[in-house]
Amino acid sequence: MSGHDYDAVNYWKANLRLIFGSLIVWALVSYGFAILLRPMLAGIPIGGTDLGFWFAQQGSILTFIALIFHYAWRMNRLDEKFDVHEE
Repeated sequence: MSGHDYDAVNYWKANLRLIFGSLIVWALVSYGFAILLRPMLAGIPIGGTDLGFWFAQQGSILTFIALIFHYAWRMNRLDEKFDVHEE
């Protein structure tokens, strides 16, 4: 395996780690906090409602937006690290 192939394999592994990490955060917020843990979060007030409802209505959307920006930022750093250029 040449050095370029080795870099491509490591680049793809780093990309998959980032994707899986983002999916875990997404699942934790959308399913964990908003659905499964909502009864536990019901007693915590935030913005005039309980925290569980807030995660279901607002928190998950804000988290998804933050994930998009985080993913783009990290991918740009990975591209620089592995010297990958868009053409």
